[in-house]
Amino acid sequence: MDAVEFRKRGKEMVDYIADYLEKIDKRQVFPDVEPGYLRPLIPDCAPQDPESFEDVFKDIEKIIMPGVTHWHSPYFFAYFPAASSFPALLADMLCGGIGCVGFSWAASPACTELETVMLDWLGKMINLPEEFLAGKDGQGGGVIQGSASEATLISLLAARTKTIRRVQSKKPELTEADIMGRLVAYASDQAHSSVERAALIGGVKIKNVPSDDTFSVCGTALKKVLDEDKASGLIPFFFCATLGTTPCCSFDKLLELGPICNKENIWMHIDAAYAGSAFICPEFRHLLNGVEFADSFNFNPHKWLLVNFDCSAMWVKKRSDLTGAFKLEPLYLQHHHQESGNFHWQIPLGRRFRSLKLWFVLRMYGVTGLQDHIRKHVRLSHQFEYLVLRDERFEICAEVVLGLVCFRLKGSNELNEALLKSINEAKRIHLVPCHLREKFVLRFAICSRTVESTHIKFAWQHISQLATDLLKTWEQNHHQQ
Repeated sequence: MDAVEFRKRGKEMVDYIADYLEKIDKRQVFPDVEPGYLRPLIPDCAPQDPESFEDVFKDIEKIIMPGVTHWHSPYFFAYFPAASSFPALLADMLCGGIGCVGFSWAASPACTELETVMLDWLGKMINLPEEFLAGKDGQGGGVIQGSASEATLISLLAARTKTIRRVQSKKPELTEADIMGRLVAYASDQAHSSVERAALIGGVKIKNVPSDDTFSVCGTALKKVLDEDKASGLIPFFFCATLGTTPCCSFDKLLELGPICNKENIWMHIDAAYAGSAFICPEFRHLLNGVEFADSFNFNPHKWLLVNFDCSAMWVKKRSDLTGAFKLEPLYLQHHHQESGNFHWQIPLGRRFRSLKLWFVLRMYGVTGLQDHIRKHVRLSHQFEYLVLRDERFEICAEVVLGLVCFRLKGSNELNEALLKSINEAKRIHLVPCHLREKFVLRFAICSRTVESTHIKFAWQHISQLATDLLKTWEQNHHQQ
C-alpha cells in the first residue's frame, strides 16, 4: 500500500469507524458465538501472496464483528466504562503515524515533554497537591502507564527497594533476602486482584485488611494488622488504598490511613482507577482528601475521561524513588540530557506517544466538557437507583456515589444468579456481578459516552420484566418441591 492508496483507504476506515460508533445501538451488545468460533472462519496459515485491502476489509463484518462485545454500546453496563472519543481516536492515528518509541528525551523530545506537561495539567484539574507536579523544578511528577495494575506494581517495587535500603542502613548485617522474607504489603479485602498480583510479582507477602460495613478500610483496622505483624517480626512496607473499589465503588478512609502510613514509614499508594476522573468536579473532590499523605497516586483517564485505552495516569511525590529503583544506563541509552524525561518510571523501556490523546481531549472538550460528561453519568446512575428503590422486590446493596449501582432481588443468591443469567442470555443489555460479603450482587455501571436516560429506562423495564417472569417460575418450582 502506497501513500495514494493509504489516503483513500484511510478515509474509508474513518467512515467505517464513524458509522460503527453512530449505529452501535443497533448491534446486539453481546455476541452470539461460542469459544473457538473464529478458527474455522480463517485459513490455517498466513497467505503466501499479498491480498487486497478489499478482501481484508470485507472480512471485518464477516469474521471480527460477530465476535465483538460492544463496549461503547449504550446498552453496555458491565465492568467500568472504557473511554472513547473522536479527538482521542484522531490523536491515536497521529501517534501511530509518528511511530516514535519514546524511551528517552533524545528518542523524541516532544514525546517526553508533552507527557510531563499533560500530567501537570491533569494533576491541576483534580487539585493534586503541588509536590505531585513536575512543574519547572519539582521533585515529583506524573507519567502515563499502560494500566492501573502497572502503576500499583511500579509503586510496590519502588517501595520495596526504598525499604530494603533503609533497613540495611540501620542493620548492615541483614542481607536483601533476609529483609525480603519479612516484608508485608497490605490492601483492602475489596481491593482489585491486581494488587495481590503485584505482590506476587514483587516476591513479597500481602495481607488483606478487613473493610467495614461500608466496604471501606478505616485506620483502626489497618493499625490492628500492623501491630500484630510488627510484633511477630515482620516489616510492613506498602499499603494500597482504593478510591472507588471495583465491586461497589467504596472509598478507603485516606484521612485516617495516611497519617498511620507516614508514621510507620509505609509507602501509601492510592488506586483510584475508575473514580479518579470524577475528582475534576469540585463536588467530588473531597473524596480525594488525604492524598497529601500518599507517596503515589493513580487513575485511568482511559476509563472515564474520554481518552481511549491505554492511558493510566500515575503521579509520585519523589520521582527519585522510582529512578532509584529502576535506573540502568547502558551506553546506547545515554545522551546529553540524561535527567530530562521519565522513561525509568515504567516496566517496558519503549513507550508510545500517548500524551497526544490526552492533549487532544483536554483541549477539545475543555474542563467543563469533561465535567459535563462525568456529571451526566452520575445523574443517570441515580436515575437507575431511583427506579430500583421504587420496586419493593429489589434492594440497593451499597451507597451510590458515582456511576455504579449495586442491586439485587431480595432473596437468595441462587435467585439473583438466575436473574443475571436471564439478563445476559437475552443479550439486550450486558451486566456483570460481584460478591459483597456473602451476597451475590448485580452491578449496573454507566459506561457509554452516548448513553441517555432512555437507555436507562429501557434497561430497567427489561430487568424488571425478566424479574417478573423469573419470580413466577421460581415460585411455581418451589411450590412443587
